[in-house]
Amino acid sequence: MLAYLAQKSQFLMDAPTIQDKVSKAVLQKFNLKVGKSEYESWKNSLGNAMSHIMYSPAIPSDSGIAIEYRLEGRKLRMDFVISGLDLDGNESLVIVELKQWTDIQFSDLEEHVRTPLGKGLVSTPHPSYQAWSYQSHLEQYNQYVYETGVRVAACAYLHNCNDSSVISDSKYENALRRAPVFLKGGHLELQQLIESKIKTGMGIVILRRIDESPIRPSKQLAEAVGSMLNGQEEFVLLDEQKTVYETIIRNARQTQVSGKKVLIVKGGPGTGKSVISINALAHLTGERLNVKYVTANAAPRDVFSERLKSLVKGEVVRHLFSGSGSFTETENDEMDVLIVDEAHRLRMKSGMFRNMGESQTKEIINSAKFSVFFIDEAQKVTWSDVGEISRIKAHAAELGADVEMMELLSQFRCNGSDDYMAWLDGTLGVQENKDNYFTREGFDFQIFDSPTLLHEQIRQKNMENNKSRVVAGYCWNWNSKRDLKAFDIEMPQFGYKAKWNLSDYGNKWIIDPKSVDEVGCIHTCQGLEVDYVGVIIGDDLIVRDGELVTDPSARAKTDKSLAGYKKERAQNAAEAEVKADELIRNTYRTLMTRGMKGCYVYFTDEETRKYFEDRLPT
Repeated sequence: MLAYLAQKSQFLMDAPTIQDKVSKAVLQKFNLKVGKSEYESWKNSLGNAMSHIMYSPAIPSDSGIAIEYRLEGRKLRMDFVISGLDLDGNESLVIVELKQWTDIQFSDLEEHVRTPLGKGLVSTPHPSYQAWSYQSHLEQYNQYVYETGVRVAACAYLHNCNDSSVISDSKYENALRRAPVFLKGGHLELQQLIESKIKTGMGIVILRRIDESPIRPSKQLAEAVGSMLNGQEEFVLLDEQKTVYETIIRNARQTQVSGKKVLIVKGGPGTGKSVISINALAHLTGERLNVKYVTANAAPRDVFSERLKSLVKGEVVRHLFSGSGSFTETENDEMDVLIVDEAHRLRMKSGMFRNMGESQTKEIINSAKFSVFFIDEAQKVTWSDVGEISRIKAHAAELGADVEMMELLSQFRCNGSDDYMAWLDGTLGVQENKDNYFTREGFDFQIFDSPTLLHEQIRQKNMENNKSRVVAGYCWNWNSKRDLKAFDIEMPQFGYKAKWNLSDYGNKWIIDPKSVDEVGCIHTCQGLEVDYVGVIIGDDLIVRDGELVTDPSARAKTDKSLAGYKKERAQNAAEAEVKADELIRNTYRTLMTRGMKGCYVYFTDEETRKYFEDRLPT
């Protein structure tokens, strides 16, 4: 959907007040009010920087100009697009990503930089990568673009930035090669790029055709993605997983010609929710349906997209993944299928400041003809998690969608040990279950007297196949965020010190071979699995007078999982305590079920260690 569309000649006349025209158009077409900062950015980037670029007489006066072109199914918008014909008479586009940045620093994340956004320095995709990703999306998903062979080029223009030392560093060679970046003083080079791609204008015809085009995977992409899981043992479906998968495929086909539908799949840790999701994603993309894998937590998306990159050439696989907050602006049934994994992590509001949209659950159902929610309500781990079966059903009824329920019962993660899960739920007090047949011969569960010994054992296990990691409850502050030389988790009595995984490897921590020395948290391991997991259980889960209790005050100040607890406690102490207790127990249940073959634990509290030891099977 386009906010502003005009020929170059009209754009130049509109330039002095372009911020007002774009602001009005965004409100009318996207129902989106913009803040002062974005308004000012339009004034500077469009009314000043780009108008000077477009004054070049070599750029045809009847070339098409689109501003704020919203990509289908996304809240992101392309800043500036020029259309026309190239020297050979081919339809051609140039995408310009505009940034007002001046302070740019290196980021530890691949193809990211750090720049002040909001309250502080934030890691964000390199502008060249961002511009290229828009190009890639059009080439792979816009039917008019890929069927008629529209030539698409992309670049970034940082018109306030003088320093090229970071933004043009060789670290970003791949991104820069795909989409060059131009800085302050580089307007002539940007003009030359546009002039080389747009030789003849065609008015707004090309942009209209692109905007009105159906959105579905190209045949090339569909064939590549549709077959990418063949022979991949980790994605083979078992028993009831196959039944759920086939149900998804059937409903996805039927809802293309019938009414809206919702499928809710309930399943605990290790029942194969993510495996089914990725299989369905690949198959339905192969059928050229417009489908995405959606999670609130970025870690599963990043890890799965990284794994699948090796199976599909290029990086188009990234377009198959989306955050749960990406549907605040989408139209009804804009997507064919949305597959929501870890649906218990859905939030009410979206955006950095949780002030966008109405309800992520409702927005997802509204956006897709068919939506699938994989859910385990016992894995809600933060105060803002509102993913509940009752909420999904209520919004489905509101939007006129039929609802179907399924459940995954067989547990495959912990070495096939349903009994370990039953024992753990009973021991943690998550679910009453005195009758279980858990044996440590079936699942390797060990209690360690030292975090140092635990971590060393995990390192040994990790040497086998890079599938073992240490995680912990968030009871230690993230000191290394500001001081890279600092350690976060320190226990001097054992000579133990380690860093949280939140910086160097980001959401790919669980698969990066160099990250085994770090300690993961709930935010970067939920929805993922390893062979052996080591869990450091902090003072937020303790035993007093023989009873397992929780202590929210033992959580680190840098942990946002319980943000809202103090406010709600002041209003209703009893309800707040119950909710906090549930979230802490759920957190350790989730951490202690990441291992498929074994779980090694260390307790900071001695009474808690003895409590668990006493409940182990003899």
